[in-house]
Amino acid sequence: MAPAVTERMELAKLCSSKDWSKAIRVLDSLLSKSCAIQDLCNRAYCYSQLELHKHVIKDCDKALQLDPKLLQAYILKGCAFSALGRKEEALSVWEQGYEHANHVMESSGLSVPTSGSVVSTKASEISYENGKSNGKIKPSSKSSKQLEAHDKLQNGSSLNVKGDEVSGSQSNKKHGSHSTKTNGMDKKLAGKSMLNDSSESMMDSSVVYGEPSDFSDICSESFSLSEIQNELMDEANRNKKFCVARISKNKSINVDFRLSRGIAQVNDGKYAYAISIFDKILEEEPDYPEALIGRGTAYAFQRELHAAIADFTKAIQSNPSAGEAWKRRAKLEQPWENLLRRLVVYWVHWQYLGLRELAIADLTKALEFEPNSADILHERGIVNFKFKDYNAAVEDLSACVEVDKDNKSAYTYLGLALSSLGEYKRAEEVHMKAIQIDQNFLEAWTHLTQFYQEMANSEKALQCIHEILNIDGRFAKAYHLRGLLLHGMGEHRNAIKELSVGLSIESSNIECLYLRASCYHAIGEFKEAVKDYDAALDLELDSMEKFVLQCLAFYQKEIALYTASKFNTEFSWFDLDGDIDPLFKEYWCKKLHPKNVCEKVYRQPPLRDSLRKGKLKKQEFSLTKQKAVLLHAADSIGKKIQYHCPGFLPNRRQYRMAGLAAIEIAQKVVKVWRSLQNEWKHSNKGALKHGKKVRRKEKLNPPSQNRGGAGCSTSSFLEPSISCSAVEDRSYGRPSMPWHSLYSLAVKWRQISEPCDPVVWVNKLSEEFNSGFGSHTPLILGQAKVVRYFPNFQRALNVAKAVIKDNKYVRDKNDNIINLNENGKLQEIMNAESCSDLYKAVGQDFWLATWCNSMAVEGKRLEGTRICLVKADQIGHDFAIRTPCTPSRWEDFEVEMTSAWEALCEAYCGENYGSTDFDVLENVRRAILRMTYYWYNFMPVSRGTAVVGFVVLLGLLLAANMEFTGSIPEGVQVDWEAILEPDPNSFLSSIKSWLCPSLKINTSWKGYPDVTSTLETTGLVVAALSTYSD
Repeated sequence: MAPAVTERMELAKLCSSKDWSKAIRVLDSLLSKSCAIQDLCNRAYCYSQLELHKHVIKDCDKALQLDPKLLQAYILKGCAFSALGRKEEALSVWEQGYEHANHVMESSGLSVPTSGSVVSTKASEISYENGKSNGKIKPSSKSSKQLEAHDKLQNGSSLNVKGDEVSGSQSNKKHGSHSTKTNGMDKKLAGKSMLNDSSESMMDSSVVYGEPSDFSDICSESFSLSEIQNELMDEANRNKKFCVARISKNKSINVDFRLSRGIAQVNDGKYAYAISIFDKILEEEPDYPEALIGRGTAYAFQRELHAAIADFTKAIQSNPSAGEAWKRRAKLEQPWENLLRRLVVYWVHWQYLGLRELAIADLTKALEFEPNSADILHERGIVNFKFKDYNAAVEDLSACVEVDKDNKSAYTYLGLALSSLGEYKRAEEVHMKAIQIDQNFLEAWTHLTQFYQEMANSEKALQCIHEILNIDGRFAKAYHLRGLLLHGMGEHRNAIKELSVGLSIESSNIECLYLRASCYHAIGEFKEAVKDYDAALDLELDSMEKFVLQCLAFYQKEIALYTASKFNTEFSWFDLDGDIDPLFKEYWCKKLHPKNVCEKVYRQPPLRDSLRKGKLKKQEFSLTKQKAVLLHAADSIGKKIQYHCPGFLPNRRQYRMAGLAAIEIAQKVVKVWRSLQNEWKHSNKGALKHGKKVRRKEKLNPPSQNRGGAGCSTSSFLEPSISCSAVEDRSYGRPSMPWHSLYSLAVKWRQISEPCDPVVWVNKLSEEFNSGFGSHTPLILGQAKVVRYFPNFQRALNVAKAVIKDNKYVRDKNDNIINLNENGKLQEIMNAESCSDLYKAVGQDFWLATWCNSMAVEGKRLEGTRICLVKADQIGHDFAIRTPCTPSRWEDFEVEMTSAWEALCEAYCGENYGSTDFDVLENVRRAILRMTYYWYNFMPVSRGTAVVGFVVLLGLLLAANMEFTGSIPEGVQVDWEAILEPDPNSFLSSIKSWLCPSLKINTSWKGYPDVTSTLETTGLVVAALSTYSD
């Protein structure tokens, strides 16, 4: 067999298995021998499957230099421009192709088919978006009947593997393929559609010159026009003609014959010719519904959507019982973001809401004629799901699977909808049902993986990924999911391996690139991290979600460069809050476009500068006995931070971070207390023990403008800033560590442990601090229940009602008061059992502030968190807590935290100093929990408040010779216990009930190596967090 023939056979197999990278290598070889136009187009198509759109454009330009009339090159080039977001250039290219095709057709006396006739007919390519997943669905049961051997190639739209031939309609049954000799694709367009004329044409086995399908997606856009074409073609093959609700008014055999001819042309893909036939019929009888449906279908295939919808609408008006028209019009009126990527020539921006309402109305009307249609129920269920009406989706999809018990796609969407509604047990069962129907159903396996990952069941998630890769070892999304899971478990080095495999399959996958860069960054491999961040920044993207990752890549690269510059310096010099520009941090936290940052903010020196100055010398992390003892102790202590709640994965890296931070805090606090104790001994006898409390009614001096930063407070350690009228002075000096520095130790460890999280002190931002920038934590989004935080919803709702009852008002989005003390509104609010009930009672978007009682200033209430309820953009309500850190609020908590820290020092120092009597240390425990309570309500960092608070609690307990040996009870989130409790004493009682029984007196920790001197540099800290013995 000739080498060229062998190569082309190999090419056919590679394309059939969607191994585009290897196919490109074969085409490279063929093109090196002979620059065939068809091979250039074939390679361009393969590049499009890998989303290498610039390469697509380059190959198409070469092809057009050889043949300026090559329509398929215009189509591919336009699709590439469209994918890159360059819509005007795409439109220009397609119009050029249209003009060339039109010229050819006119010279032949024929009308030109629009470019829609060359669009891929792959079944069920959709894209799904919920925060959460993307992928590919197998063809539906209908379309799967149309699939045959991979060597059957579609006429004119298949990848040509013969070099000098393109596939055609003349069948060679002996070899099972179709081919016709021709000089080029443009000649095939003369009078013939680029869809196969043969009824044996295969839709999924050939490579098509249409809009590139996105094989990285896991769930597909179920209502893409390509699926409509599949379904209509399949229906036509079965029924031979479209739904005929009635015959012509004139009962003309000629009209019905022409109608049959038109439908046959649609089935054969000859849409322009079909339209001309239907035009003639409609000239004679303008309201003939079957002709309108037929022409509307042809328009739909040509992407002339306005015309298609107009015809279907007119058919409905002409004959309201034309259920087929209702169904097909509904298919076309999916949200425009789904259709836009599949347009070949023209597009229009439509309103999302109007489209949904119209599509739902049409499908509902169609159900009146076919009440038990599984097909329509399935379609309406998916429309509802995509618009986040999960309750309606569950209702429709449940009814669908009652009728069609083997509809695996319906089960998959039903599982997603149930999961969004918080019905996790049912969701798992439904996903498993889809897999029972088809063990090789990648979409179901993928969604089940993500379900387990969201539920923090890492073992089952990994099992599902294993099954996915057994089905398709080159399924790139599986490697991304495993990398994401391992990253979430703190296995950064293993995550890099998985993500690298995924990138070897899809080199331009920004999710894999960004995540791998973050992993390299975390383990101190800055050269590789910067390389991946740069690669992510160089990609030209086609969606807002990916663009956000690109923005984050910019910020993360700067943080990586900063960390590299500090790598060989003492860890104490690593100071994101002090060294990084406030504007940069604000944009980083908000994930905003970095344009302003680039123009106004000092950029970090390039990596080569750190290398040249010796700041990035690789430090060997030799695991000495001293380090081994320290790391073992840290791992044991750090495990105690784990929340045993859905959504919280165990993370060994965070365990080690927490343990090291807690030990360092304990070691530093003990030094502070020792200093205080020495001063106490030399002060007036009993001064600390019998000292009177400072009266708190005096006016407080404003705290330092640097409040909240590490070691920046100017307020006294044991004495809050008060006026000179204070009645008492301390008889011993101020300690060296204010409360800010204590918590900054934990904040810094949290920053270095996971650098892709923007953890910063809020008051170290600039103008946003004054406008109340703070944390935002949703419990409900529309109808979706946030898996981590929804368990706190009922308590939060009860707290909101209690605050409203007490205040008798809430505030609107402009902070104006909404008076609720009239028209029985308060009683209606007290009866509210859901977001919907509460919103209806208030009547508009609103927020209210909880409070927490001060222990520093008698009778004072501090503003706690804000509970917000707003109407969602589409369906349902968003229920969240938001904690703004305004200057006035910061001043209040500054006093409270200083007072709490003072109270703790008073409780431990003096006569109780060094005690190992558990009962004697009761006041110390209470003081530690008091400080923790106000920290959680304060929320002074952009994120990480929960773990930082508990790490400091562990460290303070350890400093007082008490070690927490238990675990946080299942279902308990300590920060939420504080946020939703206005009385600090109630919080103390609640936490002590499970904390104290697990506290053991322990002084052996004092023998641990000193953290600061053992892990002296930033590089050693990073190595300690990244090195494990197994």
